[in-house]
Amino acid sequence: MTRWYVVCTHARSEHKAVWHLRNQGYRPYLPCYTKRRRHARRVDYVSSPLFPCYLFVEMDVTRTQWRAIRSTVGVSGIICLDGLPAPVPQGIVEEIAACENDYGMIVLPRRAPFEHGQPIQITSGAMCDQVGLFESMSDADRVVLLLDLLGRQVKVKLPLDAVASCP
Repeated sequence: MTRWYVVCTHARSEHKAVWHLRNQGYRPYLPCYTKRRRHARRVDYVSSPLFPCYLFVEMDVTRTQWRAIRSTVGVSGIICLDGLPAPVPQGIVEEIAACENDYGMIVLPRRAPFEHGQPIQITSGAMCDQVGLFESMSDADRVVLLLDLLGRQVKVKLPLDAVASCP
């Protein structure tokens, strides 16, 4: 009976391990998501493993020579229990795969990083060091704050990376 098993990889070698495992006839699965990366005032989006240094392989351990996986390029080992690969509980990998979009990327649910009414400090821009109250998320990367300006509360939309929770 085929089950999913967890394979450990070397750092940043997940894609290499998938390629070599596939060439050896195994069925690997590496769930990835779109990660926002900032560097030198540039923002880009890259594919990144959902579980760094881990991937899944589907196989039947009674019929497959699973020990060969350990010597595959990019692989550091396989998670075992009592000398045999430890299977992932039924439905877990399928549930992860069900969260993929049309491009094969896992869509992570977006959760507000702050609680409603929490004091938030602006860390960059014209209103740097001002403190407001978190109101809501306006989209994936912008927050709405309530600031006390000129004696009244004003709603301000700012990038998520321009604010931080107050110490």
